[in-house]
Amino acid sequence: MNFYAGLPSQELWRSFRTDDRGSATVEMVLLTPLLVVMLVFIVFCGRLADCTSRLNDVAHQAARAASLARTVTSARDDASATAQEALAQAGIICQTLAVAVTAAGLQPGSPVSVDVACTVGLSDLALLGVPGSKTLRASFSSPVDTFRSAAGNGRGA
Repeated sequence: MNFYAGLPSQELWRSFRTDDRGSATVEMVLLTPLLVVMLVFIVFCGRLADCTSRLNDVAHQAARAASLARTVTSARDDASATAQEALAQAGIICQTLAVAVTAAGLQPGSPVSVDVACTVGLSDLALLGVPGSKTLRASFSSPVDTFRSAAGNGRGA
């Protein structure tokens, strides 16, 4: 049975303006895409923050590995290998990876700094095929152990 069948045309238009049946449905239809976009943006920001946090841990591990090396060359190699392994364990896929080691001769007590730059694809990060990439950077410094023996003297580790 049609509610509007017996109404004159002016009353029919007036009833359309004052009748609010279905308005909640229309509001939900209009708001749902906006809510989905907001949810996706929140997930994207959360994953980006998580990736940055994991990259800071990678820089920490790489700096510690470099501080245990005996030569600057082996410090660079150890830091790079440790960073690649830690990134794989963390599940971060870098399009490009740069590991820079700054060491002042690896003397006991001197700091060894490692800077890690990883370019990640945003499509992997957001899980939605977002185009583009972002370079995330992290750095950490670790001191060379003050009680370790000098290289080549046959004592200590």
